Amino acid sequence: MSGYKARLSSIDHILNADIIHLSKLKELSLGGIPDEGGRRALSWKILLGYLPLQRTKWKDILDQKRCQYQNFIREMVVDPSLLSKSKSSPEVEDHPLNPSPDSQWRSFFDDNQILTQIDKDVRRLCPDMMFFQRGTDYPCLQVVGEEGVERLHRRVTTETLSAAAVTRKGLGINKIEASRKSVATEDYKPLPPGSEAHWEVVERILFIYAKLNPGQSYVQGMNEIIGPLYYTFATDPDLGMRQHAEADTFFCFISLMAQARDLFIRTLDKSSSGIGAMMDRLMKNLKHHDTQLFNHLQSQELKPQYYSFRWLTLLLSQEFDMPDLIQVWDTLFSDNGGFGYLIQICTAMIVLQRDTILASDFANNVKLLQRYPPIDVRIIIQKGLKNINFKKKKIS
Repeated sequence: MSGYKARLSSIDHILNADIIHLSKLKELSLGGIPDEGGRRALSWKILLGYLPLQRTKWKDILDQKRCQYQNFIREMVVDPSLLSKSKSSPEVEDHPLNPSPDSQWRSFFDDNQILTQIDKDVRRLCPDMMFFQRGTDYPCLQVVGEEGVERLHRRVTTETLSAAAVTRKGLGINKIEASRKSVATEDYKPLPPGSEAHWEVVERILFIYAKLNPGQSYVQGMNEIIGPLYYTFATDPDLGMRQHAEADTFFCFISLMAQARDLFIRTLDKSSSGIGAMMDRLMKNLKHHDTQLFNHLQSQELKPQYYSFRWLTLLLSQEFDMPDLIQVWDTLFSDNGGFGYLIQICTAMIVLQRDTILASDFANNVKLLQRYPPIDVRIIIQKGLKNINFKKKKIS
């Protein structure tokens, strides 16, 4: 049996067991999960903690979560008045200037501010591929059915977006760094009544997430993280799973954001779990693996904020095309927490460009790292895995 077939057999053995051997699944996921037969989608749901390790519990969990998500759609998208009615007193007169947080007008203004930014971001999601512009085979019937409601993108007012709406709560992606990925020349268009594009589904997921997390709400850049999750589940070869891609993406996104949320909160930038600490960890790791390269970057005053800010906060989603990115995420999701593998992958990206960096000036190095050159992503992953294995051996 070839090495590849043996790998497939091992993963199938784990995924079909009554009790999932999590550590073995993580080990086999390092470097990439074979995607035939929906192995990746299923593995991600396990690795992100959406599905329990006991197979017998899967059906009940999935039924429960998917039903719960349908209720979220009904309460927050189809008929949001259900929430306001449950909160507000019928004796209190509501009006646009009512300062009460329970005011329906206040809720309308807040929703519009959130939707304006979400709508803007999802209409340009992954412009290098046609997927998000296409229609889903499983549109939400509560929205597009015979008694459908006004689409979220139609609820956005045409008023000028206020500065507060785009102020970073934790993710300042619009810094001097530029994305390697292409940018859509024009916004995606909604599909005709009775159908909906994949970007509209993502918009709904992010809106519901923002409503359920008012303290954090939606932060620009979350669209880049949820995109690969939804794409993976919405292209699952298992049609039974694919039709529930929206609900499954929502709960896996919650799980992923539970790990990454501190990177999106400005007040935690300098905390031990914030983006500042993550960049410090990256630089310390680079110094450990290649002191000469580290010193060269230091001598040029090429700060990690200029390039690694986006790498770390967006989990490298802007640095690679989708097929390559999901292979990287196979490895990232195999981590035991703390994004240690992410640090190693980012370190490998820098070290693999050492000759060019050592021979270049500040301006060219900034350009190089902000727009990382095309490379076989397997080389980066293998280099990162060597760093991981080296670290494990040193600890042991």
